[in-house]
Amino acid sequence: MVAFELAVQDKYGLTVAACLAAEGVDRIELCSALALGGLTPSLGLILTAAAAPGMPPVHVLIRPRPGGFVYTPDEAAVMTADIGYAVSAGAAGVVVGGVRDGKVDTELMKRVIDAAGERPVTFHRAFDTLEGPAEAVETLIDLGVARILASATDLATLATAVETAAGGIEIMAGGGVRPHLVEKIVRTGADAIHASAKHTVPDPGGLDGERTRETTDEEEALRIIAALRAATA
Repeated sequence: MVAFELAVQDKYGLTVAACLAAEGVDRIELCSALALGGLTPSLGLILTAAAAPGMPPVHVLIRPRPGGFVYTPDEAAVMTADIGYAVSAGAAGVVVGGVRDGKVDTELMKRVIDAAGERPVTFHRAFDTLEGPAEAVETLIDLGVARILASATDLATLATAVETAAGGIEIMAGGGVRPHLVEKIVRTGADAIHASAKHTVPDPGGLDGERTRETTDEEEALRIIAALRAATA
């Protein structure tokens, strides 16, 4: 079976995820600011997600700022502290990525894995910035990372990651996932699909005349689930 992970950034998204758990949402990635690529969510949102009835397992994104994935020692300290708070709040896992000289930041990831304890660690789409995806897959397997989030639109690299992993680590496709791409993704042998399934809704009263915001689109999530069912039938 190919799992489906839904990226959620607000309380409405949590409601959708809980409602769709029976339909095929296997876990969520909880974050904030998806428009910036996703940032660490608030402790209040983590607590709300972990306590919600019917909620799939909550995996918390740990990313202290937008931009690249090369982190200073001070930023790494913030990240490991956030992992501790997330785990204490009930996170089922954490989602992190770090890069050093074009390769996996192994020292950061060792600290992350230690801070996460028994919770699984996902290496997020920082993977797509690395030199040599096959080497990166092997490094992450050796470190004990549970899964890798790789570009869903770069099917050749995705297939290489799946082949290199050989079942030693879960490969999850994300970024730009739409229903019409699901069958192609499944053909690569990916273990899971990750999507935000978001849309823009009216939200009057914002700064500088802003009148809209992004949130989870329940209908789009259902379309992705239906496409996944069809592709794996």
